[in-house]
Amino acid sequence: MVNKMDQLLDLLTLEQVEKTVFLAHHPAQRRHRLFGGQIMAQALMAASQTVEVDRVAHSLHGYFLRPGDPATPALMQVELTRDGRSFSMRRVTVSQHGEAIFTMEASFQVPESGVEHQAEMPDLKPPPEEKIPEALRNAPFITWRHEFRRLQQETPQPPQQFVWFKPTGRVPEGVGLAQALLLYESDNTLLGTARLPHRGRFEREDMQVASLDHAMWFHRAADLNQWLLYAIDTPSSSNARGYTRGHIFTEDGLLLASTAQEGLIRVHGASASRPEMRQD
Repeated sequence: MVNKMDQLLDLLTLEQVEKTVFLAHHPAQRRHRLFGGQIMAQALMAASQTVEVDRVAHSLHGYFLRPGDPATPALMQVELTRDGRSFSMRRVTVSQHGEAIFTMEASFQVPESGVEHQAEMPDLKPPPEEKIPEALRNAPFITWRHEFRRLQQETPQPPQQFVWFKPTGRVPEGVGLAQALLLYESDNTLLGTARLPHRGRFEREDMQVASLDHAMWFHRAADLNQWLLYAIDTPSSSNARGYTRGHIFTEDGLLLASTAQEGLIRVHGASASRPEMRQD
């Protein structure tokens, strides 16, 4: 059986149509709509292939415009917005059926030294290997939610969660590839955090949930072949939108990247009029 990480690495190897035009494919088993993390990672790979090899991404901002069709390859067109002495800017438009489904602005920088500080990592330890269910290995990354049983309770939860993740297959060397993989996985648990404070108030089937935008900042490079901690919180939900943000740390506390996302959280049906439960 092909490892799911190897399958993802194959998806991140794009077909180059022209100098700044690429074709991206999708998992054969995917149904309904595309995973946003996949499209973002492929768009970043497309942009990175149009900059000098000494430049790496330091930030990106993307907008989800339409659901992606898993039955149709995605066309990725890269606009060479600017190339300066230290920074390069790229804009990527991802299209299907003649319509844009996602756009991204990404900035690349020649690495240089400077002042340094970082947020402190939460005092948590990776899960023991013997406690990892085999079912969690059937994905590109194992994901292990800290205090999983509490988070499953149908009662309002604190507006944060901590998720350990690591690849299920060996990740080859390369800063650009590591960044694309981090971007892929950063979309996996982010928006769901905005629903935690409202757990038990609304039925999940009555909720329309979709990512609207996604931003990411890459602070440092590191080997991804280890456990990584995704510390996520949700400062606000209002106007049918939830806002979440996260920090990604290595096992030994190095802050690799930060994320922010806003998503649609719209409530339909009978649960939309259910009285709010108190959080005492």
